[in-house]
Amino acid sequence: MDPTPPPDPTTNPEGDPPDPTDPTDPTDPTTGAASGNAPAPPAARISGVYFPVTTLGPGRRLGVWFQGCPLACPGCMSRHTWDPAGGRPVAVTELLARWRRALADGAAGLTVSGGEPLAQAAVLARFLEGAAAIRAEASATRRADILLYTGYTDAEVAAAPDRLRAVRHADALVTGRYRAAAPTRLVWRGSANQRLSPRTALGHERYAPHLARMAEGPTLQVVEADGVVIYGVPAPGELAELEARLDRAGTRLTNRSWRAR
Repeated sequence: MDPTPPPDPTTNPEGDPPDPTDPTDPTDPTTGAASGNAPAPPAARISGVYFPVTTLGPGRRLGVWFQGCPLACPGCMSRHTWDPAGGRPVAVTELLARWRRALADGAAGLTVSGGEPLAQAAVLARFLEGAAAIRAEASATRRADILLYTGYTDAEVAAAPDRLRAVRHADALVTGRYRAAAPTRLVWRGSANQRLSPRTALGHERYAPHLARMAEGPTLQVVEADGVVIYGVPAPGELAELEARLDRAGTRLTNRSWRAR
């Protein structure tokens, strides 16, 4: 076995992480395709991307769902995001291009969920670094925040250097396993053990008013695109109610992501 590891494609010859918004990046900023003989850009395994999401943080947001989850919480509504081989590879440059477009369309923030985003900590760190740089350029007056969901606890995040690097640019975190036996009405959280933690001045400004706020009205956003896609954190019984309502309207759900197959 060759004891010399291959070079890290996310660093330059000096060992510094490259600027993900550098206009000299030899990749197409829209598609993420490499130009000439340049190596392919870093890519994440992604389950989905959607704008505007209105149920996972304040305002209209770009939602990015990472694929793959080693935690597999019983009762999770997103079982389709568990398989690390599912979803599709998406270049970080493509994700950043989607973020630029969302900001141009008035996005109030970026929400990253999964799956478990920290299962892809290195590429997540690169994405959030670029997202933070882009939002700083976008507007000096209208600031967009970054909210990251993870099933790891605060202690588990703090204990792993790669996870700490990945969350560095998040303005707020929602942490902790989903526990079906601990339902809650706390906004943007699925179970009572999960913590919403502001991490920056913008995070405190945007999320402090919501730390103890209960969700009001529907917490799910239903989007019809190649079927029915549901975004949000369901309140107790809300998924069953939604199924019944859709059924009465003539829409029968199949392949429900919150049910074991």
